[in-house]
Amino acid sequence: MPETPHVTSVPYYAQWESPELVGEIVSGRLPAQEDPLWQKSGAETPDDYAYWSWRLCGMACLRMALDHWRGTAPPPVSLARECQEAGAYVRHEDGRLDGLIYAPFAVHARARWGLGAVSRPGLSPREVRAHLDSGGLAMLSVHPSLRTLDPAPPHKGGHLVLAVAADEEHLYVHNPSGFPGESQRAFAVPWPELDRFFAGRGVLLADRPDGRTL
Repeated sequence: MPETPHVTSVPYYAQWESPELVGEIVSGRLPAQEDPLWQKSGAETPDDYAYWSWRLCGMACLRMALDHWRGTAPPPVSLARECQEAGAYVRHEDGRLDGLIYAPFAVHARARWGLGAVSRPGLSPREVRAHLDSGGLAMLSVHPSLRTLDPAPPHKGGHLVLAVAADEEHLYVHNPSGFPGESQRAFAVPWPELDRFFAGRGVLLADRPDGRTL
């Protein structure tokens, strides 16, 4: 499955610091602790990095939007800790992590970064297309197997991708856990196939809080 040639100005970030190693990490062949670039993430230790890295899809999407509109991409674990303080992640004593919780995340993105951000628990593909056409971006909840267009995912949602563009045939997404050379940058998802992965919720993003698309 070749990488799509679709051109977009939105930068790409994986949820691991080494995008070329995502396939190895996702398959379990390489422990996340052994990512040679882990220190760039803002984590304190390799184990701290490994814990967060599996949960950083939303922060990778935020980094892409911030780099696109603000020219900055802070370390993902640092962003995650800020979001945790804002109530967008809830970490339990047993290690479980709830989040990304969209409503407090949207509030935080507006206050901290001046982005237009709206939590949408009900979001249709038509609305996503209209928002992208007006210059926005969209964080969408999809099943992780979107990366291979799995014909039978076990459920919808559970992973965040950033929708960056659309045309009549495809939705183009930057997938933080996509495979290098295949499904990372502007991965083309045919509209008829989106439904089996997309949970119908997400966060609409715009350059300014008063963005007309929001």
